[in-house]
Amino acid sequence: MRHWMICSALIACSQVATFAHAEHAYALWGQPRYAADFKHFDYVNPQAPKGGELRMVSNLRYSTFDKYNPFTIKGSPPAYLADMLFETLLAPSLDETATGYGLLAEDVHVPADGMSATFRLRPQARFHNGKPVLAQDVKYSYETLLSKYVSPGYKTLFAEVDSCDVLDDRTVRFRFKKPNRDLPLTVGAVLPVFSRDWGLGSDGKPKPFDQVVVDTPIGSGPYKIGPVKFGRDITYVRDPSYWGADLPVRVGAANFDRVTIKIYKDNTARLEALKAGEFDLMRINSAGDWARRLTGRRFDSGELVKGAFENKLPSGFQSFFLNTRRPQLQDVRVREALGLAYDFEWMSRQMFYGAYQRVHGLFGNTACETHGSPTEAELALLKPFEASLPPGTLGPIGQPPRTDVGDGLRGNLRRAQQLLAEAGWTLKDGALRNAAGEPMVIEYLDSGDSARLISAWSRNLEKLGITLKLRNVDYALYQQRMDKYDFDIVTLNVPGTHNPGQEYAELFGSAAADQEGGSNYVGLKSRAVDSIIAQMAAAKSEQQMLPACHALERIIVQGHYLIPQYYSGTHRMVYDAWRLALPGQIPAYSPGELWAVYTWWAK
Repeated sequence: MRHWMICSALIACSQVATFAHAEHAYALWGQPRYAADFKHFDYVNPQAPKGGELRMVSNLRYSTFDKYNPFTIKGSPPAYLADMLFETLLAPSLDETATGYGLLAEDVHVPADGMSATFRLRPQARFHNGKPVLAQDVKYSYETLLSKYVSPGYKTLFAEVDSCDVLDDRTVRFRFKKPNRDLPLTVGAVLPVFSRDWGLGSDGKPKPFDQVVVDTPIGSGPYKIGPVKFGRDITYVRDPSYWGADLPVRVGAANFDRVTIKIYKDNTARLEALKAGEFDLMRINSAGDWARRLTGRRFDSGELVKGAFENKLPSGFQSFFLNTRRPQLQDVRVREALGLAYDFEWMSRQMFYGAYQRVHGLFGNTACETHGSPTEAELALLKPFEASLPPGTLGPIGQPPRTDVGDGLRGNLRRAQQLLAEAGWTLKDGALRNAAGEPMVIEYLDSGDSARLISAWSRNLEKLGITLKLRNVDYALYQQRMDKYDFDIVTLNVPGTHNPGQEYAELFGSAAADQEGGSNYVGLKSRAVDSIIAQMAAAKSEQQMLPACHALERIIVQGHYLIPQYYSGTHRMVYDAWRLALPGQIPAYSPGELWAVYTWWAK
């Protein structure tokens, strides 16, 4: 993410490595928005006062936490812990895409061959225990996150990183297996850095990382863990000695002395607590709540305000994920038929108050979004695998079925019946059965409150002879079953990106399909997908990246591995206008609550 020219000789490790042409930032495409001498990001208030408390509520699926380690596979960490306590070598800005500015690193060098990225750490960078952040800590963090105790997503993310080398106390170099413009940004802005002292045993030796559970994390961020009601509420307190307060990437940020995250077991309890003044900020995920239930004295007085903050974030792809490891979901015609029974237009009218738009694929609201027929560049990526591609991949990209045009739902269900019959399923004794006489029964796994959201879909599937069973479990069992891919269908909301890369191998790559605790939930194994993701990650320009993005999206869409749901182009948040102030400029790529945590302040 930054550019450095390495001197011809790197002296012995005990000496300091020197560089020429080191850069303050790294931009994936083009030039960084902010010059080397910038004072602060445009979307912050550099005069924002420090102090006060922000009280929030956790909107995470799980209602409690049982550990402080956010990286290990087992257990649930507190909301926002990783964002509050750990820092990266580079920090993104919220008003541009694919750019990182020096945070722990004061500069970065990526040579012309793209085979490495070298970061020089700031001499003032300090962990919460007062020790300096050193290159050995970066290497330790990197190697720990590749261990067997950590989510395998990190292994996939860093699969093309060959090594992490300590050049001297403050200089670390990541070597890559092949040129990849995205990797400097990945290792720079994604890799969390923590102290080697975190998790030391009584003998002074590091414990196995899976045994680092409730040990207080030692990060370098502006906040530390404060008062805790373990398993319930947690407060993060601003470190008055925070080393980076005057950095351009931190000026006007981290303004609250305390950020308290409260936990409530259900949505009704959260809403009533908001109205009662229990907290100051809440993101609203329910269209019904936003339209009808945010009422009362505190709203009437203007104390509580509904803020719909528009953004230019990718739409992501919240979808039903269909597990093709299950025999009944292996036929693409069956998967397409299930999608034909999903009536989004009815849900939009009756349940969502028109607040959401339909997801169309993987890359909505970005340059990667795919339209029409494949270009010659896309065909060059797809045709070598033509025999194994889903039907229609080389034609115009499919769109989610609609029920407000043509023959509507009735026509969609007739088409679904035809597809199911072609796949060998027939209606007998009121149930859809295969050649062995087994009925089609599909389980929808959930740990929340999805009964209302799938009820209409379930009724439509019944018309086809398909039984959709809702299995609601607690979060611990839900996570256990997800880790083992023990489900038929789940809903997942995957955030989008303007610059997709190696992370998509974790979602759809063959190697991830058999990794317990991984994220290839659909179980896809495809040489075409593997090849295309590799080319997408290795693209040296946006012009090279886009055909690979489009080719991948075509395969996933035409393979009906996902049934697209919906998204909102706004962050809907209720906040206490008497206690909180916010900057006048809303950054285009604001992440919602974390934007408030880091750039708002107490009145």
